[in-house]
Amino acid sequence: MTEQQHVSMTRAAYDTVAESYAELVRDELDGRHLEYGLLATFAARVPSGHVLEVGCGSGRITEQLHRLGLAVAGMDLSPNMIEVARREHPHLRFDVGSMEALDAGDSSLAGIVAWYSIIHTPPHQLSKIFAELHRVLMPEGLLLLAFQAGNERVRLEQAYGHSVSYDAYRLDPDMVAGMLVEANFEVDVRVHRAPMGYESTSQAFLLARKRTS
Repeated sequence: MTEQQHVSMTRAAYDTVAESYAELVRDELDGRHLEYGLLATFAARVPSGHVLEVGCGSGRITEQLHRLGLAVAGMDLSPNMIEVARREHPHLRFDVGSMEALDAGDSSLAGIVAWYSIIHTPPHQLSKIFAELHRVLMPEGLLLLAFQAGNERVRLEQAYGHSVSYDAYRLDPDMVAGMLVEANFEVDVRVHRAPMGYESTSQAFLLARKRTS
């Protein structure tokens, strides 16, 4: 099967920016008490078992989940990002992979964190992503999503000091929540906050649980 264009473009972009990205976002969570609180809530409520961060980038969120006591690994589309993550967090496991076809068995994971990693998938294709995340989660398993709120496609030609070419999507939280329900999740927590610092859009966070029926 030929790889979809948005996947190839996203991988190429993050391979290009990997080192600069890791440096620029290393301390991004500092002072962001809401984000820390959401990750801690996820850690406190997730069932016992293995957790996967999909689209882990340089591994900073994977590291935070580890510090919260979870048995967690990271996965990313970009081999260069995974190389950085392995270097910066050698005590954790990181693998190259895609959200569209996870290397995990049915009902094998207790939780999944997708921290700004659904934003490069065209919205009409997100239902396939959510179906795949649902497949690998155990009953009552938790999914935490973070994304920029809105309703537009943005073509990025410059990022983290490099020339790139890929798309990012601002997503309607109501739409995403509805798609999760259609994928047989129950949305337990919805948070929507105003932009902070360099951000130009509001941010959305959804915590959802895999239904058992």
